[in-house]
Amino acid sequence: MFSTLDMHILEILCEDARVTPREIAVMTGSDETQVNAAMDSLRAAGVLVGYQTLINWERTDREFVQAVIEVNVVPQREKGFDAIAQRIVQYDEVKSLYLMSGAYDLMVLCEARTLKELASFVHSRLSTIEGVTGTSTHFMLKTYKYGGMVFDGGKSDRRQAVMP
Repeated sequence: MFSTLDMHILEILCEDARVTPREIAVMTGSDETQVNAAMDSLRAAGVLVGYQTLINWERTDREFVQAVIEVNVVPQREKGFDAIAQRIVQYDEVKSLYLMSGAYDLMVLCEARTLKELASFVHSRLSTIEGVTGTSTHFMLKTYKYGGMVFDGGKSDRRQAVMP
């Protein structure tokens, strides 16, 4: 279904979304017109859905809190988990949503400006959705790696190791 060029384009953009079609053409030994056509086709197919900049917000003055929320639900007849998932993705606090196997059904990655706002989202909006039977919230304290990139990898820890 997808050509070798399509796959190369996706792999290149995964590493650096700033790469231009001209640069991709050079990297793949293709013509820039071919690359542009392939990228248009990937967009039309819903494969290439956007471009993001990866930011280490912990190095800025931005105040925010992030959480992973495990959600248990009762799947709806003939719609399964999709109907509930479609309601959850509508909230601005929801950054990512995944259907999971195992102890819970959905994993929601959320972000809010304050702990109070995030708590309000969970107890007032998320947990009240029909079909949601339970939630478990885990707050993120520090990011070590995200999107395949190591954060603060260049810093060495100068603290003395504590031995038992």
